[in-house]
Amino acid sequence: MTNIILLGPPGAGKGTQAKRLVDERGMVQLSTGDMLREAQTSGTEMGKRVAEVMNRGDLVTDEIVIGLIREKLDNPSGGGFIFDGFPRTLKQADALGALLAQTGQSLDAVIEMQVDDAALVARITGRFTCGNCGEVYHDVTRPTKVAGTCDVCGSTKLKRRADDNEESLKTRLMEYYKKTSPLIGYYYAKGQLSTVDGLAEMDEVAGAIAKVLDKS
Repeated sequence: MTNIILLGPPGAGKGTQAKRLVDERGMVQLSTGDMLREAQTSGTEMGKRVAEVMNRGDLVTDEIVIGLIREKLDNPSGGGFIFDGFPRTLKQADALGALLAQTGQSLDAVIEMQVDDAALVARITGRFTCGNCGEVYHDVTRPTKVAGTCDVCGSTKLKRRADDNEESLKTRLMEYYKKTSPLIGYYYAKGQLSTVDGLAEMDEVAGAIAKVLDKS
């Protein structure tokens, strides 16, 4: 069982690579957003706390997110966990490390997906997805074979994220550099950080990640 964190700015391809790891290695992707939505309808004590906070329109605390992760760690998957969207801050990284130690588990790899900002903007502003199956396309590098139709499922429900524009992306990048990029130094100092080229072809990135995991 291997537990990992994928680090990188918005649009670096973390979600795409996490999906491949789920399919190919049987890992479980722990997405903060997915866990919160699931908890709201779970009926558990933690779920009720989440629902109360979110119904008030308040931000969910680190304590609650750690509680949700603990529930997942108490039911470990054969392939291990991919932490997606958490930790985002040094405080959260400390809390996750303490939780893993308490549950007798380890963090086996932290993989930074490095990107060039200008290239990232070009990648993101051309990105669109299938609203039916989730397949990802790009105006320049990966257009659909038939305009307006998904290659995989044939759906015509192709869509773009409202914030996949240059102005929004720069705001998201600034947030990442202020709050999350310090984690790169944090995990480097712990000897856990590996780096891959996030702008390489998807298969190349997957191969580089596989090499890191096979060594861990």
